[in-house]
Amino acid sequence: MRDKFRRIITDFIETPIKPVMQRDYNIPIDSKKIISLIGVRRSGKSSILFDLIKKLEKITPKENIIYINFEDDRLYPLELKSLDDLLESYYELYPTKRDEKIYLFFDEIQVVENWEIYIRRLYDTLNVQIFITGSNSKMFSGELSTLLSGRYVEFRIFPLSYGEYASIHQLPVGRESYLTYMADGGYPELVHFQSSDVKRNYISGLKDTVLLKDIIRRYTIRDVRLLEDLFAYLVNNSSNLLSVTNITNFIKSKGRKTSYDTVSLYLGYIEEVYLAHRALRFNIKGKEILSGSCKYYMNDLSFKNYLYAGFGYGAGYLLENLVYLELLRHGYDVYVGSIKDKEVDFVAIKNDRIIYVQATYMLVDEQTIEREYAPLECR
Repeated sequence: MRDKFRRIITDFIETPIKPVMQRDYNIPIDSKKIISLIGVRRSGKSSILFDLIKKLEKITPKENIIYINFEDDRLYPLELKSLDDLLESYYELYPTKRDEKIYLFFDEIQVVENWEIYIRRLYDTLNVQIFITGSNSKMFSGELSTLLSGRYVEFRIFPLSYGEYASIHQLPVGRESYLTYMADGGYPELVHFQSSDVKRNYISGLKDTVLLKDIIRRYTIRDVRLLEDLFAYLVNNSSNLLSVTNITNFIKSKGRKTSYDTVSLYLGYIEEVYLAHRALRFNIKGKEILSGSCKYYMNDLSFKNYLYAGFGYGAGYLLENLVYLELLRHGYDVYVGSIKDKEVDFVAIKNDRIIYVQATYMLVDEQTIEREYAPLECR
């Protein structure tokens, strides 16, 4: 394994980093904490790492930087004990670096089982700054992850926001460019494609990769078709109130055999890999979370736009999805508000601040205005 690590380290150090799409997440390049970037595949986590590396190259030699993509096929099979060879192979190449600070960039580290043990040891015993990325929201929720409690800062990485999209495409900010963004999607690599067919193929491949690598293989899914059908169902019912019971009954009505537990489990997997987000209902008067129905919002509209565009879907629902994502980007915990017999689209909570948001595509008449403002006035 040392030979493999040496080749990968050498290749990285000898290869100039190509220009990357710069995104402002205000991530520190020199911190006492482990920096963790978490988000769906292809949302730009690796590009952010390379941007950080380019900044580091201005203040430290590149030989003091190690970048490892743990999905590099040259590393398979890779186990926890194999990681002991990583730094030893590096010090064999650069023996004088043992007393210097080293910057470690570990991409998609969750593929290594019990990776937390290794990261904790590096953090506690060496003069290192550690950056990691992962594609699963449960990376820091297991028992082993308590090893890193208080030692890391997490940044949630999303596909491009409207502001980023407009800037990259050099579009003026306004209604026309926003509608273009709404009809396209925020995955960074879509920027390089002009053809809708190419974009569709890319998004289809992305969906298949996430479902296969992050769910089907990881959890040994038996009913792959059910998983794919549930994902399609969420895409086409985004922004609608749903329940596991109703979804299960819908699947059964199509002559399929499944159970409440299986549907609930598969929906959880889809959430874990950031393909979709679940917004629970919040009782505004009682200040409590309500059980039962909830809403799902997609992590990006490109799945709807390029894979399931044939289904009827009003612009208002797309807008609601984008507003939800923007609130997440700003660090809010977001719920669907419920008060009396009315619904507030979003109750967004961050620290001691609570905001109430109604998302509507167009206030065309007094009736629409009254309908949208009525839930807010119930307070």
